[in-house]
Amino acid sequence: MEGSKSNINQIQAPTYGNLITILSIDGGGIRGIIPAIILSFLESELQKLDGEDVRIADYFDVIAGTNTGSLVAAMLTAPDEIKRPLFTAKDIKSFYLVESPKIFPQYGGILAPIMRMARALWGPKYDGKYLHKLIREYLGNLRLHQTLTNMVIPTFDMKRLHPTIFSSYEVKRKSFLNAQLSDICIGATAAPTYLPSHYFETKDDEGDVREFHLIDGGVAANNPALIAIGEVTKEVHKGNPDYLPYKPMDYRKLLLISLGTGSAKVDERYSAKGARKWGVLEWLLSSGSTPLVDVFMQSSADMVDIHISEVFQALRSESNYLRIEDDTLSGTLSSADVSTKENLGDLIKRGERLLKKPVSRGNLETGVFEAVGNGDRTNEDALRRFAKLLSDERRLRESRSLHM
Repeated sequence: MEGSKSNINQIQAPTYGNLITILSIDGGGIRGIIPAIILSFLESELQKLDGEDVRIADYFDVIAGTNTGSLVAAMLTAPDEIKRPLFTAKDIKSFYLVESPKIFPQYGGILAPIMRMARALWGPKYDGKYLHKLIREYLGNLRLHQTLTNMVIPTFDMKRLHPTIFSSYEVKRKSFLNAQLSDICIGATAAPTYLPSHYFETKDDEGDVREFHLIDGGVAANNPALIAIGEVTKEVHKGNPDYLPYKPMDYRKLLLISLGTGSAKVDERYSAKGARKWGVLEWLLSSGSTPLVDVFMQSSADMVDIHISEVFQALRSESNYLRIEDDTLSGTLSSADVSTKENLGDLIKRGERLLKKPVSRGNLETGVFEAVGNGDRTNEDALRRFAKLLSDERRLRESRSLHM
């Protein structure tokens, strides 16, 4: 993939600016193509302001991602040989189009449903070999501390029954977390029932071995925005010099863009009446989907959005928070792995249409996204405004750093 050829300085430390900038990307399998389209638009707006060589990673202090979002985060922040991002945002859209059918091969013919059911009963739906090969090829031996800006990737350790958060910040204190990006992403994308769990080892500075038994962090945080805020808050509390001007949990200093991968707010396949007599098998496999996984993933994403939205509103800084999500997907569009050419094409159309939709916010009572009626008419308008804020912040940091 083609990267920038210029030697642009990496983003300056937040100490020199007025804001802490965060980008968060949800999990969702092939639906990651939706945030890829949003990011492509944002990057194009930033390039209009600051030149064609700039990239997303030049503007964010933290980029967080869960499941497919971890792949997007790694592609945005992994450096090439001249210390620039390996991928542009446009490259990521192409990645999903070209590679998804090979990562999630589809069974054809009248026996396809039976084949899928049999495969799911005896193991994960996909062996993950092609995905793991791709990740190893693209990320090589790069480690977490080498990313171009801070990364936060939640995973879940099934042996310890506890979330494991791979954070650029924590690497400074917990050297055993400085794993290869490829291992982190393989673990972070290991969605239960879809892909196999991932085991690897690291060593700390003293040579002690640490084991990891990872599955998809989406079981704990499918929307990683709150995890990212928490990591920044810890750094402020611990006295990280990059964040000296700020107070812990001062959301008014945060600029947060949170990207969903689409969801089905009303799923006709599920009902209390239908699920009343479900056993383990039905909760794991019903109507061609995985109800238990869907419930866990969607509930965690919505709760995070609701919490963050309420806090930003309470502090009268809601203009610093942008959540872009499409909650009207249905059928195969809402699947994580139906990688047919037709479905991928429909997802691209949804992503492009989402840019034209009004800026919306989740309703705490109904769970449905509703237009907020603020100064930004559409998500495109909001992204243009955020691009200007990000550009101004970057210029301010560069100016102040020259005078220190």
